[in-house]
Amino acid sequence: MSLLIVGSLAFDTIETPWGRREKIVGGSGTYCSLAASFFTQPRIVAVVGEDFPAEIMKLFESRRIDTRGVELRSGKTFHWEGRYGFDPNQRTTVKTELNVFGDFRPRIPAEFKDNDIIFLANVDPDLVEVVLGQVSRPKLTALDTINFWIQTKPEALSKALERVDVFFANDEEVKMLTREVNLIRAAKKILERGPKIVITKKGEHGALVFGRDLFFGVIAHPCEDVVDPTGAGDSFAGGFLGYLDKVQSFGANKKEIRKAAVFGSVIASFAIEDFGIDRFRRLAAAEIEERFQSFKKLVSF
Repeated sequence: MSLLIVGSLAFDTIETPWGRREKIVGGSGTYCSLAASFFTQPRIVAVVGEDFPAEIMKLFESRRIDTRGVELRSGKTFHWEGRYGFDPNQRTTVKTELNVFGDFRPRIPAEFKDNDIIFLANVDPDLVEVVLGQVSRPKLTALDTINFWIQTKPEALSKALERVDVFFANDEEVKMLTREVNLIRAAKKILERGPKIVITKKGEHGALVFGRDLFFGVIAHPCEDVVDPTGAGDSFAGGFLGYLDKVQSFGANKKEIRKAAVFGSVIASFAIEDFGIDRFRRLAAAEIEERFQSFKKLVSF
């Protein structure tokens, strides 16, 4: 099993109706790696500053996350600040401080070059070629993106789509990227650009999985109190790819794709129950299996 995640380890300052937390650990690489660790032994490539807490690195290692690809630099770690209202699908970015992440050029350790699955988690689309040029032939490549890259580097992102098998984005981003108001037409346009699978995340409404001969919807687990939605999408991707790595399925098996989407939704449903990564710290495998079974009952008829 080998899943390589290239993404950010960061600090987040979060304000929601449930409270405010200053500079808690977040980042796409953090959420994705922890989510995937419930299924496999992920490897991570990222950069942090001198202020990044050593206890988080110890947490990663305790969860079988290989951190040999994490680069420590002089300076401060990437910091994002955001605010949510009572609608968890809407957020306002207050501040973005790239710090050492600003000139991040991923360097893949020799031990990481033979991974089966490569996931580029919200990184600059210009770095897709940089990463894929350093690894052997992966069996599955995946990419997530954010509004910032769609707005600032649309051509680079379009080129990156030609190189990946799975593309993750929320419904707003999919529509923005294709200039389509209809989500189904938008997803089909992206499939035409290269990816075999497009997964559109719909927040509290779940996710839709599109393939050239596949269409599957998974609901979000009912949650009365969404404490912190940050990282839910990254956690979904980590659960999805972590499961595929566990069962060694790389996109051809429709049944496993559907099951991976459900596990992604299950993992994301835990992430939103507390601030930052706190729910993942105490999450047990038995809880994941129990919620997976409750999902099956929820959608069976």
